[in-house]
Formats: sequence, C-alpha cells, structure tokens
Amino acid sequence: MKEELKFIQYPRKSGKKFNLDFMSLENAKKVQTFHASFPVYKETPLANLNETARFLGVENIYVKDESYRFGLNAFKVLGGSYAIGNYLAKNLGKNISEMPYEQLISEDVKKELGDITFVTATDGNHGRGVAWTAGRLGQKSVVYMPKGSAIERLKNIQAEGAQASITDMNYDEAVRLANRQAEEKGWVMVQDTAWEGYEDIPEWIMQGYGTMAYEAYTRLPQKPTHIFLQAGVGSMAGAVTGFFANVYGEDRPIITIVEPNKADCIFSTAKEADGKLHFVTGDMNTIMAGLACGEPCSIGWNVLKDFADSFISCPDYMAAQGMRILGNPIGRDDRVTAGESGAAAFGCVTEILRNPQYKEIKDKLGLNESSRILFFNTEGDTDKENYRSIVWDGAYNRI
Repeated sequence: MKEELKFIQYPRKSGKKFNLDFMSLENAKKVQTFHASFPVYKETPLANLNETARFLGVENIYVKDESYRFGLNAFKVLGGSYAIGNYLAKNLGKNISEMPYEQLISEDVKKELGDITFVTATDGNHGRGVAWTAGRLGQKSVVYMPKGSAIERLKNIQAEGAQASITDMNYDEAVRLANRQAEEKGWVMVQDTAWEGYEDIPEWIMQGYGTMAYEAYTRLPQKPTHIFLQAGVGSMAGAVTGFFANVYGEDRPIITIVEPNKADCIFSTAKEADGKLHFVTGDMNTIMAGLACGEPCSIGWNVLKDFADSFISCPDYMAAQGMRILGNPIGRDDRVTAGESGAAAFGCVTEILRNPQYKEIKDKLGLNESSRILFFNTEGDTDKENYRSIVWDGAYNRI
C-alpha cells in the first residue's frame, strides 16, 4: 500500500512569542561577513524555476542551491564554521567580528589557543563541514557517523583530515557518544542538537545557517508567499524560519516544515502540542539520511512552535520525485542537482500540487496560481551511487 503524507496546521500565534533577536537581519549580516572572509566564499545561486512553476499551477518557484557551498556540496559548513569561529573568538576574549578567517589562521592565534579537538556526530554533511573548518584553522576533528552511513560520505570526511568512523548506532545515539567523548577527553562538541546546558554552540550553528537565508532574501525579486523547509533536528528549519519571521514580522510568508515519515520528531512534537519534545527511536530507515534524526533541537522547536504554520510527515518516494524533477525541470529552467534530503520539501510540494488526493491540503496551504514558493536545496549528490539509483534507475517511485 502506498504511503501517504500527514499534515498538521497551526493557527498563527498572537501574544508573547520566542525571542528571535539572535536571527535578526543585523546578526545575519554579521554572520555573512564572517563567511565572506573565507577565500572560498561565493554566494550560492538562487535557481529560478518559472516554467516548472507554471506547469505545477503556481506563479514562481525559487530554489536556493547550497550544492555549491564552499565546494562541499552542502550547506552544513555554514553552521559548523561559524560555531567554531565563535568558540575560538570567545576563548581569545574577542568578538567574532574581530576575527575573520585571516586572523583565525594566524600563528599568534594558534600559539595562544594550542591544539583543540572538535567532535561531532553526523550522517555526512555536518561532519564534513566541521572537519573542513577544523583543518583549515589548524585544529583537529573527530567524527562519528550512524550505522548505514554512505562510505562516500565517510571518505569525504576523512579526506578533510578528520578521524572519522561509522558506528553501529543510530544518529541520536552517535550524538550521545560524541558528547561523552567530549566530556571525557576535553574535546569541544559541535552539534546542532541543543539540550539544557548545551545551547551556545547550537545557537551559533543556527546563526551560521542564516547566511543562506540572508543571501536568498537579498536576491529574491519579490517576497515569497510560501517557504517550505525540510527538517532533521529542526535547527536549519528553525534558523530560516526565525530569519524570515524576524524580517517580515506578521506579514511573513506561510512557512511549512517537512520531515521523513520514519524520522518525524518535529511533526510528532507539533501533533502532541503538550509542551514537551517527542522523540522517534529505532533505525529510522529513510533515504533522507540527513533528516534521519529522532530528537528535536530545543532552540529550533521553540522557533517553529511560534512561527511555523504547518508540519508535514512525508514518505521517501516524494523526496525521490523531488530529485528527479529538480534534475529535469520544464523548459529552460535552472537544473538543480539535489540529494535525498535536499529535495525533500520540494518533492513533497510537487506531490501536493499534482495529486488531486491532496487538494484539501493544497487549499489549506493556500497554494494557487499566485503563489511564489521558496525552497532550500541543502545538499547536492553527496552520495552519488544512491543519487544515480534514484534518478537513473527509478528507485523509490510511487508504488
């Protein structure tokens, strides 16, 4: 039997809401300035899928394509680099605004700080970003990956100089392993999952993600009516939601969060709406490896519960569909190479727009011929073998 998506809609909240100052336009500019100090920095493209949009019955579709970010094929380095930069700056008694890349790699900084080991858990993209940053700043990194992680992603992390391995644990168990190792060995944990007592670095990571939101904001020809964001722990979704809610206030776009149905901890938390975080346990066997997270980021959820409008739990075939359509758009539209996690939200929306079964959800979302939709392709083909299996061979179709 074909799996179907699940949908929850929240009424827009009035009264006191979570403080979004940390994702303000001013802070986003500061973060972008830090990233721009890296020699490899180049703004990633905003793909315009105008013809595909008309075919699907909406006004326009924009895709911020993070497959070009820093040559690493994914957005995650934005968070890891800003968090590590902030950590080093704080230990030097400086503000990160005073510590661009050239300062951080100086011999004086290295001499004052000594050797630092940064540790993290990852399915691939985040760990590669942490390893890349640590290596360029003359520091060390250790990376733990959950069982089932792609060998290609492991090798990419090791190529950045990290001590990396695939464990026999799921993602959240690997996070706990990394945290234990940090506590026992004096390493620095760099993770976007926040919990009580561990919030500064996750918040810095979320601020780091703000660069791609800021870049998109400055390039969009019109304000989007809708933004769809895929979520794992919810830190990226919370960061982008926080930025646009801060910029537009009550006139913000309709924001919807999309997760794989085998790892829908944000959806489960939204559904229960009891003031508690709800976890998904077990293997979480989804093709959307970057979203296979069972425990929400507390900071991300605090943003989403107040500023996101809808939550969707979707099956794998929709992400696969998104990969195919982005790689083969209508007419002369910009082609986008998107991995399974990067295409999740886009694929979900194409199914809602094309399948009469989801007309009620389409109407509740207010999707129509006047809709201007913004997506973020958070990764390219970081697992090339799986990408070809899905796009070339048709794995994970509707049946």
